[in-house]
Amino acid sequence: MKQTKTLWLIISPIRNKINWAMVLSSVSSFSIVLNLVFLSYLIDALFSSNRENILYYFLGMLLCTTFGYFFRLKAFDVSHYAAFKLEALLRKKIAKHLAILPLGYITEHGSGALTKVLNEDVRQLHGFAADSTPLYARTYAFPVFTLIALFWFDYRIALICLAILIVGLSLLTFIMKNSAEVSREFNKGREAINASVIEYVQAMPVVRVFDGGKTSFSKFDTALKNFLGIITKWYKQNGLGAKLSMLILNPLPTFIILLIVGTYWYTNNQISFLGLISALLLGTGMMESILPYRTLMNIILRSEISAKRIDELLNVEPLTETTKENILPQDASITFENVSFTYSGRKEKALDSINFTVLPKTFTAITGSSGAGKSTIARLIPRFWDIQEGVIKIGQKDIRDLKSDVLLNHLSFVFQDSFIFSDTIANNIKMGNNTATMDEVIAAAKSAQIHDEIMNLPLGYDTFLQERANNFSGGQKQRLAIARAILRDKPILVLDEATSFSDTENEYQLMKAFKNLMKDKTVIMIAHRLETIKNADQIVVVEKGKIIEKGNRQDLIDINGKYTAMWQSYQQARNWHIKASHSS
Repeated sequence: MKQTKTLWLIISPIRNKINWAMVLSSVSSFSIVLNLVFLSYLIDALFSSNRENILYYFLGMLLCTTFGYFFRLKAFDVSHYAAFKLEALLRKKIAKHLAILPLGYITEHGSGALTKVLNEDVRQLHGFAADSTPLYARTYAFPVFTLIALFWFDYRIALICLAILIVGLSLLTFIMKNSAEVSREFNKGREAINASVIEYVQAMPVVRVFDGGKTSFSKFDTALKNFLGIITKWYKQNGLGAKLSMLILNPLPTFIILLIVGTYWYTNNQISFLGLISALLLGTGMMESILPYRTLMNIILRSEISAKRIDELLNVEPLTETTKENILPQDASITFENVSFTYSGRKEKALDSINFTVLPKTFTAITGSSGAGKSTIARLIPRFWDIQEGVIKIGQKDIRDLKSDVLLNHLSFVFQDSFIFSDTIANNIKMGNNTATMDEVIAAAKSAQIHDEIMNLPLGYDTFLQERANNFSGGQKQRLAIARAILRDKPILVLDEATSFSDTENEYQLMKAFKNLMKDKTVIMIAHRLETIKNADQIVVVEKGKIIEKGNRQDLIDINGKYTAMWQSYQQARNWHIKASHSS
């Protein structure tokens, strides 16, 4: 019941139009029932050779058929237009909500899950609103009108049809009492299959080289077997009952029952010929209108699950937006004061009592082993997540007191996995500044050491990049992202493993570009390659979410601690090579 309320709540923006479509569908059902009534009178008139009324009954049938067809089409027109409106409204609403959610939430849940909500779940509700709501009204309205007509002709026949209807629907309701849980398992199984197929296809190069598909394909095979198990379990539990309910609610058994009873009563002068004909036509028509009931209920159950997912996403708490006006950072400094942070669903702290200050227009590097919390520090600055303890300040102001646009307008980012859009190279760079001129775009590309490679392409800056820039190498994509940040030209620059895809030569060129880029800017660089940060004004060494060392390179060398050990390991790794052995 709660999920059904959620479904109707989600489609509430178009509820008036849906109600109107259901009214039109009900009017169509009434016209069809009235058509059967006229048909009963027409057959009776033909049987009794009452030629005077044949034309009137025929015209009545013609009008009812026309009206029924017209109102049915009109109902689906209204519901489909409403469904398209709902689809647009929901996608806009979800997109706006995503824009104010913590980016950390989006990262944690992944693009796949959110895309499913934005596309598949919204599309499911479109299908429900467009196709199911008129059918929903017809499934309930038609039996009611039919029973009224049957009571008009003969209450005994009406009671027999009502009894068949109650038995069939009761059995069907009993069978479907666990349908919600089965539908959830069904959807989970189907999603597991989709995920395993995507993984298998995307990882094809690795699959072919390492295991020939044995491991990856086994995941797909397991997902298929689990899905088969869900279907088999449902079939064993409900198969017999489903068959019985569909048999009872089928027009043919009802027709046979009414034919036997009606013929017996007719031969014993207990019912008129008109009553017999109306019973056969209306009784079977009523049962035929129930046939889509089971399919309709399954569609509603799937729609309820989609509505629940949409509702859960829309109820995720957005970042709290300050109500204070005109608060601006005083400068480009960054301060972490006793900052602790724990990811949702985890017990251990990702950061524990972090304290450091980055002075304006200085270069601070954060290093440490993988998983130490370096990237978490970088991603807390733009409020990808909100911290649980402590304060992060930009320009002496708590970032939670800054408007989102003010905060982001002071920052530029280059992350390890920067997204490249399916667009031209020029437009990808201009994402950093949509008003930039082409000369400014080229200047940014030159600073990022990517201009020459762009010019070697047949269309230069007008080259259209494939989806996720798969026709570019990792280093090229990273340098495009750096050009984007250069063009953005904000006072604070955050670089998260910005040189991770660079070879030695490119790394040298990039560091020269960074030197120009960092001039008069506050820079935080997350780095594993210690060579790239040896000239930093401040190096912060992080281990297991805590700062264990802090100072310039010489200070850390003098300490002879973690940084010194990391530097020695780094030098050994750079000088390591395989010696060829020569047999005598």
